[in-house]
Amino acid sequence: MLSLRKIMSLLAVAIVILIPTFVSACRQRPIEPEQRYQLKGTVVSVDKRGATVTISHEDIPGYMEAMAMPFKLKDERFLSDMAEGDRVQATLVVAGLKSWLEDVVVTRETVDQSDIRSPQARAEPRPGDEVPDFKLINQDGKHISLHQYRGKTLVLTFIYTRCPLPDYCPLMTDNFSEIQKLLKADAALSERTHLLSISVDPEYDTPKVLREYAVHHSADTTQWEFATGNKDEVKQVATYFGMQYWRDQDQIVHSLRTAIIGSDRRLVKLYHGNEWKPQEIVSELRNQ
Repeated sequence: MLSLRKIMSLLAVAIVILIPTFVSACRQRPIEPEQRYQLKGTVVSVDKRGATVTISHEDIPGYMEAMAMPFKLKDERFLSDMAEGDRVQATLVVAGLKSWLEDVVVTRETVDQSDIRSPQARAEPRPGDEVPDFKLINQDGKHISLHQYRGKTLVLTFIYTRCPLPDYCPLMTDNFSEIQKLLKADAALSERTHLLSISVDPEYDTPKVLREYAVHHSADTTQWEFATGNKDEVKQVATYFGMQYWRDQDQIVHSLRTAIIGSDRRLVKLYHGNEWKPQEIVSELRNQ
């Protein structure tokens, strides 16, 4: 029989042996692997403010078909060197919820500009501006208008369900899902807040498609609606908020905008891009 002292000694040795292994295991957390794809295309527009370049690219085998999309650059210095019509070769890196272009090679040559459509510039609304009563159709096929939410603070963003880049439309939807969870934890705030995701791909994103999308993302559509409309209706809303928005063949090219509209239907705040966080929106809502 081993004495108690002997048993305690053996346990101490075992612990000393296991601690480095445990620490090593803790440090070696799995890192989501990066996926890399070769991209070739033509520059459509350069948004230095949003630090993105929109490229009309060829098919990316194994990832997405040919379309025009905005991309982040790993080295943003290239933004100063790019211009509409430039040919681009790069590596598209997708890592979790982030994506970017690296190993960028830009070639300037004479090209036919007739197929490259730049969005029309438009002044964006400012805080305090009254938002028009835009008319749309929700995921249940019911007609809605922005003014029907008078008395509640409205948070709206723009998406389309086929968007392949994880840090664009999918991120906006994930952020709204998190906002809804945060609102559910605050009954008073939840009662006076409404969420609205507007699709900029109305030809594909029918009410039925949006309803299925809402279910897939566990959205409570009594508070978080998804909307579409005809092409003119959707474009009116998108361009009002200063989005770069146009069609490239059968795909939609768009920047990102998220807006908070007060209970008096006046703009409270307009967010550009995808840098904002759900808690930031909720904090702003608490101040209304």
